[in-house]
Amino acid sequence: MTETNEAGVLFPLVDGRRSTQSTARAVFADSTRAVAPDVTHRIETARSWHKDYVGVLADVERVTATSAKNAMMVATDGLFAVHEQMVFAHGGTETPLRQALDHPQETHFTTATVEGDGEHPQRLVIPYRGGELAGTELHRQLDDWVRRGVIEQSCAEALRRVDAEPDWLDATDVTFALIGAAAEMSPMPALLRWGATVAAVDLPAPRVWQRIADAARTGSGRIIAPVAGESPGADLLTQLREVRSWLTGLDTPLVLGNYAYADGAMFVRVAAAADALTADLVNKGTARALAYLASPTDVFAVPMSVVNAARDGGGVRRRGGLVGGPIRTLSGGRMFTPNYRTVVDSDEGMQFGLADSVVPQQGPNYALAKRLQRWRAVASRDAVVTSANVAPATKTKSVTKNRLLAAAYSGAGAYGVEVFEPETSSTMMAALLLHDLRNPAAAANPANALGHPLELFIDQAAHGGLWRLPWEPRSVLPLAAVEGLVRR
Repeated sequence: MTETNEAGVLFPLVDGRRSTQSTARAVFADSTRAVAPDVTHRIETARSWHKDYVGVLADVERVTATSAKNAMMVATDGLFAVHEQMVFAHGGTETPLRQALDHPQETHFTTATVEGDGEHPQRLVIPYRGGELAGTELHRQLDDWVRRGVIEQSCAEALRRVDAEPDWLDATDVTFALIGAAAEMSPMPALLRWGATVAAVDLPAPRVWQRIADAARTGSGRIIAPVAGESPGADLLTQLREVRSWLTGLDTPLVLGNYAYADGAMFVRVAAAADALTADLVNKGTARALAYLASPTDVFAVPMSVVNAARDGGGVRRRGGLVGGPIRTLSGGRMFTPNYRTVVDSDEGMQFGLADSVVPQQGPNYALAKRLQRWRAVASRDAVVTSANVAPATKTKSVTKNRLLAAAYSGAGAYGVEVFEPETSSTMMAALLLHDLRNPAAAANPANALGHPLELFIDQAAHGGLWRLPWEPRSVLPLAAVEGLVRR
């Protein structure tokens, strides 16, 4: 039984309380149990999860990179653990999340529609620093980002391809179901400009739906929204079954994108609810494609071309080029620590370095929620088109409200990291999503899922420069924060 005021997707009760740390520890431990028992043991015996989770993320990525088989097992076992650990509370009873959608539910939602009356753009335009990048200026900026290691060459090539194929920007033939449609990083505004139909799932809050309606009216597409009574919106945590019924009732193939964000433990609950919905819609054939944004502040296995570029500095002038060595010595190795001290050999004959850009201030709940999305991308890429591109560091409200992170982002430019405005990042990532849907040669296409699953995140990465830093990002973050505070 559960408390009457608790409903929807919840953490399980552990010794009478809903423990986020014990649940996260159990999920990560189960994800590695079959392939790396030694890592599982370290996870289960970690003394301070709030600190030790940072090292766990690197351990899990190292194990995942060892082979394609390991990558798939870690992803599927991690997902199974989440659905087994998390619970769904309804009517005073709790069941494992994996059973939440076993039974059909009639939807209580009607559907509202907002049509746009804006003009459809004829070419790719990306807002940037108060102006717009298009045509020659766009290509020149892409070249500059590649030169400075801000984005990977494959990312620039994908955006150039979208610019060269204006028909790809005509999204009138696609219906996108966006979880967290009004999020700052959501592709909703760009997709609506390009004529898409967006089935918007977001909380029933007036400010949220004002943003959604405004984006719809200024675009050339349309919004369709679930409505209960007179209010649009749905709470995915408590109305998971109803949202599933509403989406399947649209009776059209969907590109299902998860862009919802929340602070702390709520983020894990929302991510778990969205994943339960995703698994159900993929199994039913309703979701013909999936879309995620991978966070740059995570651990990624990257190819040796990136590792070698970071080790030689990439030919880019950065703060610390002259004083980095002495400061590293004076700090006992804690500052200006050389990047890529770990290289992993895979069974497929590939070598990976571990790009560890985890920011501890974001916390273990953030890490689990984002890892859950990456696991689903790996597990689903053989079945449906799966767009899971690494997005750049971005000045979203969730970041800038943290004083230390805001300061570090402000000072990051001196160390070779470019931090983007939300409208730049969201438009760029929306264009990459359309590329993944339109281009048969995209890594997102199941027909191309022949190599290592982690190549899904390497291809088209727009990490902002974090991967190509000559130093571990955490070892220069404090200095970037100091410079940012002075600048601000």
